[in-house]
Amino acid sequence: MSVGDTYITVVGRIGSEPDFKELRQTPQVSFRLASTPRQFEKALNTYVDKPTTWYTVECWRSLARNVFDSIGVGHPVIVTGRLRTHEWTDDSGEQRSRVILEAFSLGHDLSRGTASFTKNAPRSESFESAPQASEATAAPYPPDEFTTTPLPLSAERPAAEAA
Repeated sequence: MSVGDTYITVVGRIGSEPDFKELRQTPQVSFRLASTPRQFEKALNTYVDKPTTWYTVECWRSLARNVFDSIGVGHPVIVTGRLRTHEWTDDSGEQRSRVILEAFSLGHDLSRGTASFTKNAPRSESFESAPQASEATAAPYPPDEFTTTPLPLSAERPAAEAA
């Protein structure tokens, strides 16, 4: 983390189709995120939606690939990242700026539904030499990374443990 950066977590819904690009061979995805707070109104005895805040979210590298393969318009998500300002001069010479949420982490909001997880196959650091689909094999985890010990299925304990 850098001093002076603003880090936030936003709960919302995907508001646009994810746009995938490769910028200098680095994967990037951007999309719009809508966050609408709800507040209980005692006078009405119900919850009322407050104004929606819209964010432009950018994801980079492996997060970009995973996000592009995983989300769609309307999906409820939780995004954590850093706010940064993008500044430019438009065609008429006017200074423009917009705030972008650069995501570090993004996932479905499981309080709104269910999801299943698929672990990525190991990737090389170079995106230029990505393996072909026929070459890539994936295992749940590398061999011998986790050892398993069978557990007894009966409720009885051996006499040595009971003593």
